[in-house]
Amino acid sequence: MRYWPLRSPEDVIALTREVGFLPLFRNEIGGFSIEDNCPPDIWFVEGVDGPWEWKGPIARSGACVYGKFFGGRAGFVSLDWFPDFANYRRDGYDFEGRFEDGLVHHKDKQIYDALAEHGSLLSKDLKRLCNYRKGGNKGFDTVITRMQAQTFVAIADFEYMKDARGQTYGWGVARYALPETLFGEELMASADCRKPAQSRERIAAHLRGLLPDASDMQLDRLIG
Repeated sequence: MRYWPLRSPEDVIALTREVGFLPLFRNEIGGFSIEDNCPPDIWFVEGVDGPWEWKGPIARSGACVYGKFFGGRAGFVSLDWFPDFANYRRDGYDFEGRFEDGLVHHKDKQIYDALAEHGSLLSKDLKRLCNYRKGGNKGFDTVITRMQAQTFVAIADFEYMKDARGQTYGWGVARYALPETLFGEELMASADCRKPAQSRERIAAHLRGLLPDASDMQLDRLIG
């Protein structure tokens, strides 16, 4: 993949649309991440907005899908490719179908139902509603990461605390939602005409053309 110097959220959106899948952090496939294509003068530089600050506005724009999709690490998927990605990652199931077949942990069901009812929730509110507190459920990060990997949950935005002067601070609190809520049932069902294996092969063929130097093993790990 050619080097694309990313200097704005719009650059990230454009690159995601071009390549389809774009991890945030550097990984074993050289050049295939936002970090690889980000000039060092805006990558985690104090007082300078860079990709870490852009991810909220990009997710909020609805131009692409953001979540922990790549081996437990975050990245973007274009709207063109997300239906096939979800079809493969969900193994052709919708969430209720997985639940009926006994493939869903009860903690996942709690989170899914809370998001389905409320539309979107900040992580702190989602934890409260699903009893992630002292003496209650444990392992929220594991559950929410698993649900993102399965494409049943995406990150809709990040919200920041503000100080007395109205200045934002901290890392930002994730707001979660179901992809169907964010992008619509019609888009999410648009790859249902294909078997999961067909969706996977479409993705693999696309990535092989995009990343000719990547090994089959590396592509397998990326696709999941």
